Parts: sequence; structure tokens; C-alpha cells
Amino acid sequence: MKPSNVKNCKRIVVKYGGASLADHERMLRAVSAVAKEVAKGTQIAVVVSAMGKTTDLLLNAAKNASSGKVEKGELDDILAMGERTSIRIVTAALKAKGVESRYFDPLDPDWPIVTDGNFSNANPIEKQCRKRIQQYVLPLVEKGVTPVIAGFVGRTPDGKITTIGRGGSDATAFILAKALGADEIVLVTDAQGIMSADPKVIQNPETVREIDVNTLVGLADSDTKFIHRKALRYKDSSVNARVISHVHGDLNADGTLITGGSSSELDVVVVSQSPAVSITVVGRGVSEKPKVIQELTEVIKAHASLLGLSVDSNSMILYVAGGGDLNALLEKVHETMLKHTETIAMSVKEQLAFLRVSGVGLEETPGIIGKISETLRLNEINIFGILTITSSILIFVDWNEREKALKLIKGSLRGDKR
Repeated sequence: MKPSNVKNCKRIVVKYGGASLADHERMLRAVSAVAKEVAKGTQIAVVVSAMGKTTDLLLNAAKNASSGKVEKGELDDILAMGERTSIRIVTAALKAKGVESRYFDPLDPDWPIVTDGNFSNANPIEKQCRKRIQQYVLPLVEKGVTPVIAGFVGRTPDGKITTIGRGGSDATAFILAKALGADEIVLVTDAQGIMSADPKVIQNPETVREIDVNTLVGLADSDTKFIHRKALRYKDSSVNARVISHVHGDLNADGTLITGGSSSELDVVVVSQSPAVSITVVGRGVSEKPKVIQELTEVIKAHASLLGLSVDSNSMILYVAGGGDLNALLEKVHETMLKHTETIAMSVKEQLAFLRVSGVGLEETPGIIGKISETLRLNEINIFGILTITSSILIFVDWNEREKALKLIKGSLRGDKR
């Protein structure tokens, strides 16, 4: 939170992506926007990426010069040069605009972003970051000094430079905003905001005016102009983020508002309050007949809640919430199935529990499905269905073994040996 002696003073964290700093005109536009906001009395911390394609150029140069044999630790040290250059240029430009400013370099003793040693994809250690931000960055912000901090870059507790990986600068901005008690985060990019589709694929997509983090994570792992999931795990639910285009040269420009937050910790819960049912329909070319899938799902939704759906060329499995008149539902599914030559027969599995594993960091945990399934296998718990979608894994097990399965999966997420 802000100190009590700061009254009605807006505090924001601004992040400039590489495209927003790609040339001197964009750099000047960025610096002018910050200076204009500072003149209003706004307290600002600035996070900057490497200019334009600097990171790619450094990466290619390092790999080509070393025949691809450069070590990850050495490569991180090289790649960090892009951001380390940007902070110096932006700080000098801000001072030329009359803005009192100071940059933070990863070799400074008061550098705030501490990470583990997972080079090229390092993970910020939030507790240490928060402590150092509040110790070294916050006092400057409170005095009206504008700190300029290298995004994407971290430093291990023993002093080695790391890079945070995809979305690294956004992650830096989110961590800063939470520790500084910011009112808002402004992410300046080369897009008008978060788009309804990738402009490289779809003509004339629209700008999404507002989106919740839990919705955004379904898009965030693509190679489009969306925020990477790893960064979103650090967003505080109480601090909104606004994605705007650099072309406006105005930090108050409209764009996309990102609201809410999501758990950064992987967890598992039993979703179904009563036993669920799986209905398997087999046939030929089922996936090639959307009308068959549509009619069967409509029958389900008219009588119960559809929990999940799995389809391949010759079969489909519908996972249905329990409760209601199951016999009537099954009769309607069977009647609908017989209307189509593509579907031949059906079978039913009752007394299933529906568990969901979720968390923003799900895609950053290699082998998570293997860990879960192996834990259940070793304890003789059968999996009757498993689906993955966005940041969730959906698992169906025997209803009578739900509590045991829940405990075992929680343990596997913690890394327990069983």
C-alpha cells in the first residue's frame, strides 16, 4: 500500500515492449508520454524491453559465433545486454526531458528482481523481489524519482544474470506493481490491445475492451500478440492492467483492460458434488459429422450439465453431471444415436468423480500429466477419462476413490514421492 503521507497521488507501472522502443521516434514518443504523466504528479516506475529486434540479433550472433555451443548462463548474460542498453537510453532521455530518473541494472547492488538459476527461463523469487523492491525502488517512487528497470532480466542470489523467458518484461511489471502498491499497470505494445484473433491470421480482428485473467490464459500461450501465461501468474488481482498501443503517445489511451488474477499455484479440487457419468458413443466417421455431435450435446444439455467432451474419428465420450433422471437421459441419447448411420452403439460408466487440476503455471510444469497418472497408477486408482484445456486438466476417477485421488494428486503437485 501507499504510505499515509502520499495523498491522492496516482501510482502506475509502465512497461514498454521492444516494438515500442524500436527507433528514435518511438523512443521519443515513449519518453514524452512518461514525462507528460510525471508532470501531472503521477508516480511512475518504468520497465523496458530491449529495443526492437535486439534480443533476436544478440541470440543469433551468440549462437552463430559459438557454433551453437554457448552455455545457457553465458547466453543469458549476453541477451541481457539488450535491456541493459535500453534502461540507459531511456533514463538519459527522461533526464533530458527534465524528469528525475535513475536506472536499475542487474549488476547494481540494489537490483530488485531475484530469480532462481533456471537460465533462459528463470523464475522470480517473489518474496525476495518484494522485499528488495520495497527497500530500494519504493523510496525513489515516493520521492517522485522515476526508476527505469530492465525487464526480462533477473539475478540469482549468488549474483549470476538470468533471463526470465517469454513474457519476462510483463512479469517484471506485474511483480513491481504488486510490491509498489500501484493503481494500474500500463503495457505499451505495437497492438491496439488484446485482439479477438491474431491479425496475421484473421483480417480485421476487433480489440477486446476488457478481459479477465482466467479467460486470457486460454489464449496466452500462443505466438500471437497476447500476454504469456508465465507473466500472468504474477498479476495481482487488485491491480488492473491496460494494454495500449505506442502510437498514441499517451499513457491514458484506450486499449484492453485486464482484470482479476489467477492462482499461481497448481491445485486440484473435486468439482462434482454428486457422481458423474460418462457416455461413450462409437461408430464410423463421428468427428466428420458435426450434426451428430451437435444433436447429442443438445440432448445432454437439455437434461443435465455437460462436464466435458472427447471426440475422435470413430467415437465420442460425453461426461455428464449426475443428478436428475439418468434413465430418461440415457434413453434420449440412445434414441438420438439411432437416428444417425455414423453412430452404432453406446455404453455408460456411472459413479465417476470429476477432478480439476488448475493454475497459471500448469504449462510451465513439464510432465505434469505423467506425474499425476503415475501416482494414481501406483496406488491402483484407474483414470476413466482425462482432458486438457487451457490451464486445466480434467480427470475422472471412481467416485468412491475421489478423496484418496485428491490427496494423491495434491501430493504429486507438491513433488511428494509415493
